[in-house]
Amino acid sequence: MHADLSRLTFRPERHYSAVVAQQGRVQLDADTNEQTAIQLHQARTLAADLIGRYGGPRDAAGFRIEYVGGKHDIDTLYIHGGRYYVDGILLDADRPAPGVPVPDEEADEQDPATPPSYWTYWDQPDAFRDPEKPGDRLPSPAQSPFVVYLNVWERSVNAAEDPALREVALGAAMPDTAARVKVVWQVLPLSLAELAIEDADPSKEVVRAAFEKWAKRQSLSSGRLAARSRRPDHADEDPCLVGPDARYRGAENQLYRVEVHAGGGAKDATFKWSRENGSVVFPVDELDGTWVQLASLGYDDKLDLDVGDHVEFTDTAYSSRLEALPLLRVEELDLPGRRVRLSAEPEPGVGRLPGLNPFLRRWDHREGPRRKGRTAALKGGAVPVAEGEWLPLEDGVEVYFAEGGSYRTGDHWLIPARTATGGVEWPADPARRPLLRRPVGITRHFAPLALVKGEESAVDLRLAFGPLASSIPAADEATLAAEERARREELAAEDPSHGRSQTTAEAEAAVDGDE
Repeated sequence: MHADLSRLTFRPERHYSAVVAQQGRVQLDADTNEQTAIQLHQARTLAADLIGRYGGPRDAAGFRIEYVGGKHDIDTLYIHGGRYYVDGILLDADRPAPGVPVPDEEADEQDPATPPSYWTYWDQPDAFRDPEKPGDRLPSPAQSPFVVYLNVWERSVNAAEDPALREVALGAAMPDTAARVKVVWQVLPLSLAELAIEDADPSKEVVRAAFEKWAKRQSLSSGRLAARSRRPDHADEDPCLVGPDARYRGAENQLYRVEVHAGGGAKDATFKWSRENGSVVFPVDELDGTWVQLASLGYDDKLDLDVGDHVEFTDTAYSSRLEALPLLRVEELDLPGRRVRLSAEPEPGVGRLPGLNPFLRRWDHREGPRRKGRTAALKGGAVPVAEGEWLPLEDGVEVYFAEGGSYRTGDHWLIPARTATGGVEWPADPARRPLLRRPVGITRHFAPLALVKGEESAVDLRLAFGPLASSIPAADEATLAAEERARREELAAEDPSHGRSQTTAEAEAAVDGDE
């Protein structure tokens, strides 16, 4: 998540069940966040174990799909409300009911039409499909059936994307408070060819099996990275910053974020990095060509903008689409007017709608000398991925991309750097060689919803489960009598005298013998 964090400490392989606060100790964000991660891991693991990979409650299962073609200017889907679970993550497809305004006594206007209770393919809350983009349009089922599926992932949201998170009582001069993590669900189409299904009329079982294979390939990233700290060549220029034997030469503790910008193979992929975990963002008030007016220019000289910085001009829609936009360079600053001039005008359709909360995100890579006299020429404003060699970031921090990887936009790794140790926190083997690690995110989850075969025809691929609880059956007289006999026999086995004294029991036995 893009948030101002010290580090992330949750490791499921350590089997911690709780974080225990101790009196008189410093409280860190990492401790609170680890407790949240532990609880989420436990709850979602339990739900996935009981439900399976995906499923919904039988009487309230959400995401029933209707294909609607020919009735509108452009084909669409109806996404009906209810709940559904994917890998233990709860999804809610219910559309919020509109509020009831106070009637206006002076105006003689009719109430606006009530929106439908379902979402459509074009207005679903987190997919942001654009009818003007051919790639966003639904395939034609008349030409070939297609599968409708759920794409589920999580992203961080701060006050720049959701101003309601900011406590206005703190004042505009104060930074925001806690960020949020949002579950993003997107209903998307998938052709049978992408599932390697040749049959034009496949069964549910065939589609589900092919989808599982496809989802497994999509959810795992083959990109791997290692990090280390190494004493840089210019370390002796500032010997007073940290200890003379330090490999990390930064003046402050940092959480470096290395994030894939443009995905693909190594020859096409690029990355960007931030020493603040990508958390330095600036809400945009207005865009005028290459000039951007900001709500704030930052709270100190470490969290502001400077000429030469690379920024990502984006908004809520493109953050959810996970599409790489060109990174732009800050060319000029107008401090009194809170304006910056960028190296180019942002992409059309991005950041033009105030309701999508446009913002700038600062990244800290620069174009310049890399090593041995070579220069790192940027590609679309980002750094090209070079596999099989150590790439310096800054202050002795270096990263290594393993050969043969494929990369996805949004994949990222976190590297804590600490002045106290003069190094970075990264797992290593007994010989202190850094270990290659897959990205810590973004984790994607998938579930099939429907197979669309034709007009108003959709084969339901969802799964459902019933409640575990059931009513207790009433016992009849025969059952009660049997239970009473069983109880007496059990007591008799434990106490043959049935609670009588030994003398009484012997006298009764003698009388029975005389008879």
